[in-house]
Amino acid sequence: MSAIGPIEHRRAELCQWFTQSPGRSLLAVESYALRAVWPSLFSKVAVQLGCAGPVDLLDACNAQVRAVLDLPGIAGAPVARVHGVPEQLPFDSRSVDIMLLPHTLEFSDDPHQVLREVSRVLTPEGHVVILGFNPFSLWGLWRLLRRRRGSAPWNGHFLQLARIKDWLKLLDFEIDRGKMLYYRPPLARETTLDRLRFLDKAGDRWWPMAGAVYLLVAKKRVVGMTPLRSEWRTARAFGRAVARPALRVIRGG
Repeated sequence: MSAIGPIEHRRAELCQWFTQSPGRSLLAVESYALRAVWPSLFSKVAVQLGCAGPVDLLDACNAQVRAVLDLPGIAGAPVARVHGVPEQLPFDSRSVDIMLLPHTLEFSDDPHQVLREVSRVLTPEGHVVILGFNPFSLWGLWRLLRRRRGSAPWNGHFLQLARIKDWLKLLDFEIDRGKMLYYRPPLARETTLDRLRFLDKAGDRWWPMAGAVYLLVAKKRVVGMTPLRSEWRTARAFGRAVARPALRVIRGG
């Protein structure tokens, strides 16, 4: 196996963090939120960029082909595995309908390059779904005050939601929908986190922009065409076939 650099080590640490508390608790909330998104997005090919623990975040996606792209040797969700890095995607242009980025941008040396690659491989009117840590949250404050940047997820670069939106617009994406998730503090005791579940509902009402994580969905616009209005729970079927990614898919671990 080729040498692994610092950013790849941090990605591997993040994947491991999702198997522990509070990562395991956060992952459950993210997975639940994604299940509400997938039925509204038509897809034949869906790819997740980066490991997010053992949970299959694409489990409710209706895509015929589902895969996770990550480095060799990183244990993750029990779906097809593709070896590679988000900055240089081993896919044909316009070959993927949905790209899921579960905290991929925070653990990249060049997040804008990742989005450029996502734009390249997405089909016209394909969707990118982004999960990102919100710097303007209790988790962002915890990261600053504790200075715990030596381990995941605190060693990631928490990106502002406004910046992500600006990058997407520059790449001709249309913002479709968004939601804040998880208002509980990053505590180690999972039983305590379960008792604080009421904070999620309270947060949506009283401090809606202070969730630990933002969920953002954007659609790749087709140049020269007027995009149709997207609705949160309205599925849109596309009538044309989509090619499979031009790469070898490795199944199993």
